[in-house]
Amino acid sequence: MVSLIISLVVLVVGFVFYGRFAERVFAPDDRQTPAVAVNDGVDCVPLKPWKAFLIQLLNIAGTGPIFGALMGACFGPVVYLWIIFGAILGGAVHDYMVGMISCRNKGASIAELSGKYLGKGAHWGMRIFSVVLLLLTGTVFVNSPAALIARLTPEAFSENFWVVVILLYYVLATLLPIDKLIGRLYPIFGVILIIMALSVLGGVIAGGYQVPEITFANLHPSGLPIWPFMFITVACGAISGFHATQSPLISKCITSEKEGRKVFYGAMIAESVIALIWASAGVAFYGSTQLLSNALSTMGQSGAVYDIANSMLGTFGGLLAVIGVVVCPITSGDTAFRSARLILAEITHLDQQKIKNRLVITIPLLAAGGVLTQLDFNVLWRYFSWSNQTLAMVSLWVATAYLLKEGKTRFGSLLTALPATFMSAVSLTYILMASEGFGLPSAIAYPAGIIFAIALFCVYILMFRKKTG
Repeated sequence: MVSLIISLVVLVVGFVFYGRFAERVFAPDDRQTPAVAVNDGVDCVPLKPWKAFLIQLLNIAGTGPIFGALMGACFGPVVYLWIIFGAILGGAVHDYMVGMISCRNKGASIAELSGKYLGKGAHWGMRIFSVVLLLLTGTVFVNSPAALIARLTPEAFSENFWVVVILLYYVLATLLPIDKLIGRLYPIFGVILIIMALSVLGGVIAGGYQVPEITFANLHPSGLPIWPFMFITVACGAISGFHATQSPLISKCITSEKEGRKVFYGAMIAESVIALIWASAGVAFYGSTQLLSNALSTMGQSGAVYDIANSMLGTFGGLLAVIGVVVCPITSGDTAFRSARLILAEITHLDQQKIKNRLVITIPLLAAGGVLTQLDFNVLWRYFSWSNQTLAMVSLWVATAYLLKEGKTRFGSLLTALPATFMSAVSLTYILMASEGFGLPSAIAYPAGIIFAIALFCVYILMFRKKTG
């Protein structure tokens, strides 16, 4: 329990001090934001800071800090360290920088920012990559809630039935102005997500569960190596490229750049607090990583969440669990499709103030998502996890290029260059080793990942010298 308390404190301290450092590096000012300068009544709409924070939290969270944290907890308490430092030094910096750079570029997507700061090759590559990731994300967040709702309703309402219902809701959430549906419902669901996590923390303490202390040992039952698998598995709880597609949504809605640290950096820290609680609760409740792994294998992530919450908190916990694993993924899935719509609108130059143009993009997009729901969920999750962290790598390099362009050539650009280098090694090593990748042995994958990361850091050094020379 001591390790958990210290970890929570470190996250808060990280927000206060490292968050301010990131803010000083970016240097927000009083220029007009897209919500004020554009204010199109559809996507660029002013929102109050507290509402923008809660919507950002729900957009980036979904079930990521719950499912990813539980799967990451199978490695043991070493996962605490990645959640803490991955969030403070990487994930929150990533979300803040992407959100703020987008804000200064009229709410442009990460694909457009890649083109502007990394060149034309990155532009089209990121357009394709981002849309594919968003399709995978939206699909993943259709399957998991549909499966749970089907278990809780009469047999006549199958999983496929609920898939259709959720997709129909996505049509509305993707089409309607952001303040009409998302702006009204998401703050409520954001509060529920926070209450759910705090209730589980209370259940752990009140129930006298033994929360394991931090250790560097790998306790994964199947012996899966920590490097790079843990760093991919946890995903949203520490750092997530999916967030690079979501921060631009809210960059269109903040009314001052000075709100950015609380909205973007703060939401990521809040998500990591949630992830830390669930990682601790998973091992504490089941008693060992082996039993936790068994539960995830037999009941699935949704079943394990329901089991933990219902056992710790009774009927109230069971209700929270259902809301959490149904509402939260749906509210990330719909913004995934909304982000995809905006990227496709940037490509096609279709004016999104006209509902006809929104329909032209939305309907084929959701139809493609419907087809993908027929694939195996576990396979989808693995590809989502890798593409997610690869996008985080690219987004951090985009932020680094921006900082260099803005003359942040000392410690400033290292703020993003160091986590970008780290995630470069993680992403390449994983895809080389993973069964859904090339399946190469670690003797090849480890050196290749390190060499790749060093090569990219050397490119950064050359760009640094060019700017200072």
